[in-house]
Amino acid sequence: METDYDVIVAGGGLTGTIAAQAISYYSKQNLRILSVDRNPETLPGRKGGAGWTCGDACSKEAVDFMTERIKIPWTRPEIEHDVKGVMAFSPDKETAIPFDGAGYMLNRQKLPEIQNERTKKMGVEFNFEVALSGLIYDGQQVVGVQGTDNKTKQPYKKTAKLVVDAMGITSKLRNGLQNSTKVEKEIDRTDVETTGRHIMYFEPGKEDLSEFDPDYCIIHLDQDIAPGGYGWVFPKADNKVNIGLGVEKTHLDKRNERLGKKDNVGSLMKEYLERNPVLRNPKLSEDEMDQHNNSGISSVSVRRQNDCMVSGGYMLVGDSAWMPKPIDAGGIGPALIAGTIIGNNVAQSIEANDVSEASLWQYNIDFIKEYGYKTAGLELFRRLVQTMTNEQISYGMKHFLGNLDVEAISKGEHPDFSGLGKLGMIIRGAMNKTVASGLKYTSGQNQWLVEHYNNYPKDPSGFDDWNKKLHKTLDESFVKIASYAP
Repeated sequence: METDYDVIVAGGGLTGTIAAQAISYYSKQNLRILSVDRNPETLPGRKGGAGWTCGDACSKEAVDFMTERIKIPWTRPEIEHDVKGVMAFSPDKETAIPFDGAGYMLNRQKLPEIQNERTKKMGVEFNFEVALSGLIYDGQQVVGVQGTDNKTKQPYKKTAKLVVDAMGITSKLRNGLQNSTKVEKEIDRTDVETTGRHIMYFEPGKEDLSEFDPDYCIIHLDQDIAPGGYGWVFPKADNKVNIGLGVEKTHLDKRNERLGKKDNVGSLMKEYLERNPVLRNPKLSEDEMDQHNNSGISSVSVRRQNDCMVSGGYMLVGDSAWMPKPIDAGGIGPALIAGTIIGNNVAQSIEANDVSEASLWQYNIDFIKEYGYKTAGLELFRRLVQTMTNEQISYGMKHFLGNLDVEAISKGEHPDFSGLGKLGMIIRGAMNKTVASGLKYTSGQNQWLVEHYNNYPKDPSGFDDWNKKLHKTLDESFVKIASYAP
């Protein structure tokens, strides 16, 4: 059938525009590409009324991945501040472990403005203020999108050979998908964290590099401050900060019951800000490039990516595919990697005039090979940490978790938790034995999961068997990990 476009990218946020750029690049600008965004053109890609709620941090490695492949450089002002890495502090602050290497703090209000200009120059069309509600089908094939044009209040329909879904964690396109039993439609509530954050200027108070460091992004693991998640203090300048925290609801409920409190994300944020001795007289940024983005609350997934990310004429990318890193909810890095990869897969499938599930399948394999192989193991590690008390986290970080272990975990390799096997070390007490057992078990399961993902089926026919084995192992692992809870 004749279509309006070759490709429609649903969602004009960071992931969607990177995907559109990559499709344009790999197709040598020979495809008709449309980006559809619910926001007005003046606020492209905004997540909601509160702005582009995000930690704003991204590894240099992920930016380089994109730049080397599709020749899109990021410079000032979209990069606001350089950092040397991330430091994770134990609840008692006696242990700090570095990970992730050099990176950038981005300006999430300025970045989409610049992204859109670049994307337009690459031949991509935009339709703004369109609320998409579903897909259009021809038999078992997706052939377009439909919804409402909020400018005219008229029905909106556009057809395409292929739809790329970049509409975020609550995507209506994915939730209503009708041509696949492989793509998971809805996410479990326990795999979602609610995050709140402020962008603020402050007067320097007491110097304390465990609370603010202009060279490092700081993460605080603390079940009282951020139950089931973590707090963050990310520098944007010597006197400017992105400060926030993420919580998981069931863990927040348990924490409130334990402490006899009725806190929510907003009240926890207030406490977290007030307890920081470095940030004196903090005030929300009124800079022009922050004015629509200085405070907000949002939701983010903390699980492995969707087990299958394609169906006939349809592909998932970014938050729509639940790609943020399970251990720290970082979504920009995987979005850059997946957005770049999907461009090549889309261009090849359309050039071959085949956008069937089987033709698009290679995208699953390519993403897993580059990034997705490690996410299920990280999901288990996140669940283990969520079961621990502050005392257990502090003990485990001090005695069992070395820098090489953290590096291995973040790369999806097999941490050996060298502290567990130190000669002459006697692990005393039930609490500490539980931490040791949990780490050892999770490491073993991670090894199986990485191998299983490296054997992801080469075509759709092998998926059901592969997926059954995956879920059997995950279900058993979740039960076992829950048993380590005090």
